[in-house]
Amino acid sequence: MPRSLAFYRDLLGFEIVQQAPSGDNCNWAWLKLGDAELMLNTRYEAPDRPPAPDPAPVDAHDDTCLYIGAPDVEAVCAYLRTKGLEVKQPAVAPYGMKQLYLTDPDGFGICFQWPAD
Repeated sequence: MPRSLAFYRDLLGFEIVQQAPSGDNCNWAWLKLGDAELMLNTRYEAPDRPPAPDPAPVDAHDDTCLYIGAPDVEAVCAYLRTKGLEVKQPAVAPYGMKQLYLTDPDGFGICFQWPAD
């Protein structure tokens, strides 16, 4: 959870609405950024957590993606680059959405998107 909170809160700018227990080692956290809301939950509760993440579940997340509406995808790209994240330039999908893809620390895809002009 500390790694996920650092990514979503400190890098992407989500705010914590609620969490339990409090602090970065929480078991779950409800986050919000604008109109986007996200709930993070750990795979293991605190006393049962392994010392390091199991890579097998992380590898299995490559087919999951969160799509977040972002009216200015170029600005999101520029912001992420100022935070030191290497992201590809946004591209327009065949169905007309300008999209910026990245992956969170647990292997889940994230796409900031908005209809292209």
